[in-house]
Amino acid sequence: MATTSKKDAAASIPDPASAPADGLALTEDVTFTVSLPVVPHEAPEDEAAVAIDEVAITPVLLPDGGPATTTITLVADEVVVIPEEPVEEVPVIPALPEPDQVYTRRGRQRGQVSATPEPAAMLTAERLVQPPKRGRKPAPEGILQSLLYRATFGLVNVGDSLAARQRKALDARIGKHFEGGTRFVAVLTRKGGVGKTTISTLLGMAMADVREDRVIAIDANPDRGTLAERVAKQTRATVRDVVTRAPSIQAFSEFQTLISRDQTRLDVLASDSDPLVSEAFDENGYNVVADVAERFYSVAITDCGTGIVHSVMRATLQRADSIVVVSGGSVDEARLASETLTWLESNGYADLVENAVVALNTATQGTNLVKLEEIEAHFQSRVRDIVRIPYDPSLATGSLIRYADLKPITRDAARELAALVVDGLPEQRVI
Repeated sequence: MATTSKKDAAASIPDPASAPADGLALTEDVTFTVSLPVVPHEAPEDEAAVAIDEVAITPVLLPDGGPATTTITLVADEVVVIPEEPVEEVPVIPALPEPDQVYTRRGRQRGQVSATPEPAAMLTAERLVQPPKRGRKPAPEGILQSLLYRATFGLVNVGDSLAARQRKALDARIGKHFEGGTRFVAVLTRKGGVGKTTISTLLGMAMADVREDRVIAIDANPDRGTLAERVAKQTRATVRDVVTRAPSIQAFSEFQTLISRDQTRLDVLASDSDPLVSEAFDENGYNVVADVAERFYSVAITDCGTGIVHSVMRATLQRADSIVVVSGGSVDEARLASETLTWLESNGYADLVENAVVALNTATQGTNLVKLEEIEAHFQSRVRDIVRIPYDPSLATGSLIRYADLKPITRDAARELAALVVDGLPEQRVI
């Protein structure tokens, strides 16, 4: 219902009949009444379902018992039942047979017939096959040990003498088996005339005399080396020939024509005798020679040239598994050898220095005037070990070296050097 005010209706609708004569309009209150349909508000069903009745309450009228808790049990239509794990059945171990049912030969002599029939299982190899007779120990080495062995007709064998046991132990160290390629050993120094080539030859001979595989010594001196002059020459071929013929070398018999072999079975590959030609033997040439040698040899000893800055030295050190630094017995020779170690440490070869062996050649001039024990103490603080190489007339001439003609003390020093070097070589190559 809508209603307008009387004042508004009178102002909006004038009555002409009641107008005064003087022209002024007279007003009268008129009221209009309009009835509109009433549409009740109906709440939707979703609202009605969640609506809360508006009931005014007074807080003081709440019960003193506090809020109550109602428990509602929900039961699903489908209930998942987890099956119980099956109980594993314990296997039943059959009982052992009675003692009279066990077949055994215990307490019976060989060939004695059993009181009960034996099954076929009693015919075992341990029962029927005759064990091999144990061989006798080899005759001992040593004067007194051999006399006692012969006097008792081989019944008493006390074993080898101390010297023989030490020699065999050294042979076992030198003859260590390698797997995974060739082991490269570099012999180097910064000063000429200290016996570097002689040390390389002695090291190779000591190894080749004991080891069952092949050992080669490579003359990598770019200034014309003399390694081939230490053994009997059997060919005029040099490293240059190996570089030239490398693609055609397929078998060891073809490579064997380019080397010289000593009585100890040490193979030697010579350098070029012409200094102008040998100067052309660079890093690439050495890598070619080393790749060929790697196919046929277990140990390759590289006799490096004087100095350590030429390109062949870089390739040699990159392949080296161990190094031997040669030092003389004088002050300047020992100092240059120590400076060689310093240069190696400063150029990324510290691991080679830690594993290095110093060969102290006491045959150089001035050795009898210096304190060798002080030189050894200095190098002991920097490298793995040090070996003295004594003076030997067979080495002083600088010509052929016959291993069998060396003094026993010189051969022992060479063998000790070889054993120490082999000790530092990895038994298996790490890829």
